[in-house]
Amino acid sequence: MRAIKIVADSSANLLKLEQIPFSCAPLKIITAEQEFVDDETLNVAEMVTFFDTYKGKSQTSCPNPGDWVDAFDDTDEVFCVTITSGLSGSYNAALAAKQMYESENPDKRVCVIDSLSAGPELKLIVEKLQELIAQDLSYEEICDKIRAYTQNTGLLFMLESMRNLAANGRVSPAVAKIAGLLGIRVVGKASDAGTLEPMDKCRGESKALEKIVFHLQELGLQEGKVRIAHCQNPGAAEKLQKLVAEQFPKAQMEISKCTGLCSFYAEKGGMLIGFEKI
Repeated sequence: MRAIKIVADSSANLLKLEQIPFSCAPLKIITAEQEFVDDETLNVAEMVTFFDTYKGKSQTSCPNPGDWVDAFDDTDEVFCVTITSGLSGSYNAALAAKQMYESENPDKRVCVIDSLSAGPELKLIVEKLQELIAQDLSYEEICDKIRAYTQNTGLLFMLESMRNLAANGRVSPAVAKIAGLLGIRVVGKASDAGTLEPMDKCRGESKALEKIVFHLQELGLQEGKVRIAHCQNPGAAEKLQKLVAEQFPKAQMEISKCTGLCSFYAEKGGMLIGFEKI
């Protein structure tokens, strides 16, 4: 029997899976004062509090090829999901790890999927991989089907602050300044190229939540899955869940907390929404 494993970097907000072998390759958040490793030992609340007052420089670091190879763990078939290549070098590092691993193990294979996204959209991809693996499909069939599936998923976000995104070159300082204005929430999406695309600036959380529901409909949600991840904002996540249920009563929804990397970029009050466009 072939051994199969799913591996994702920590932008997926997943530390473990119950039904299939899984490893999380942690990203790191690095400052002049402290380094935060996005794994099961990280106290996310303490990290978020640290960045409330920290004024120095910060940067993120993706898993290197060796980290990925360690996560593959001598498995016959590995399905590896990374944060968007538009924001991180994680995908390229995973590709390098695939080449190293397969050259040293000619009988083993690694399928690397660039999510072109982050957070809960990666979680949807991992959930789909679980379904496909349970169907006992061939390696090639799973690769083909999961790549097709990623064409039918999307990511929306609501952010109260974009300071960390701007400081790390992920959005322009001008856009970040808008999000920093009192009461303004920026709503946007992951673009087809895997970058962050702001769409609306909303005064107040309620307006922002209404915009998210509007965009879910506009982008194709019908009765598929919706995965909501929040950074210390459970109230808004629950309000959004209620609004989505009213508009899409057959949608399958779950709420979770952002882990380290997504909390760093979403910042306090932020939300990421992964969804199926079906």
